[in-house]
Amino acid sequence: MNVIKLFILLFLAQTLLEANIYYAKVEPYTVQKISSNVTGVVMQVREDMLGKKLSQKPFIVIDAQLDKEELKHLKKKLLLTQNMLHIDENITFNLAKSLEKKRLNYEKVKNLKIKSSVEKDREFYDLINSENGYLLKQNEINTLKMKLSDLELRESQLLRILSDKSLVASGLMLYSLNVKVGEVVNKSTPLATLIDTNKAILTIYLDEEDMLHRKDIEIYIDGKQTGYKIDRLLTVADAQNISKYMAQIIIKSPKIFSKLVKIELKSKNAK
Repeated sequence: MNVIKLFILLFLAQTLLEANIYYAKVEPYTVQKISSNVTGVVMQVREDMLGKKLSQKPFIVIDAQLDKEELKHLKKKLLLTQNMLHIDENITFNLAKSLEKKRLNYEKVKNLKIKSSVEKDREFYDLINSENGYLLKQNEINTLKMKLSDLELRESQLLRILSDKSLVASGLMLYSLNVKVGEVVNKSTPLATLIDTNKAILTIYLDEEDMLHRKDIEIYIDGKQTGYKIDRLLTVADAQNISKYMAQIIIKSPKIFSKLVKIELKSKNAK
């Protein structure tokens, strides 16, 4: 009997050395709580998609009629401003050529003795007026460019607003909805919770020995050997699970989430 007890103790000791057992809940890869970035009335909510994977169709739509109208008029302003800029740039090009000619003419006549001072002054003032006209047109061009930049920024803002008012999350599951049709939402109003069920994640808290030897282990789930590895690891001890280190294993999407599984970490050298 003493020999049998000794054998059992040795077997248990060897097992403890070779594998540590943990338990974890199979959770979705990500959980996203979506809040509104805009203000408006909720026009559409896809309650029929609860618990299903979303497509390219919007699952929440917020009223955007005024934003669409503003964008329509803004595009017209952009086109007109671009045309005005193009015309002014052509005018400036012509003014620059004319100015260069007048400079050359003035340089030729300013020292001619056959030209009176009145004629020379007339050429000089004509040159100065042309330079001022060129500079004024350049200033108009810069003003148009600033206006164009402001319009383009507003266009980007409106496109972002329209995107935020028609929410799409293709491939994610709609887990819960926080709004209904007719409700007014403001910025930061909770809208929905989305989950990524294309993969799953297991979170365990390793002891120090398993943490240090994590590269020399094989992972078994519910008694079956897997090719999984520890994908994420905090080497700073957890604040709640004292002297334990949080580790996460990313696995394929299971048929059922939230169930508890047994995880064994076995030494690769175990026989």
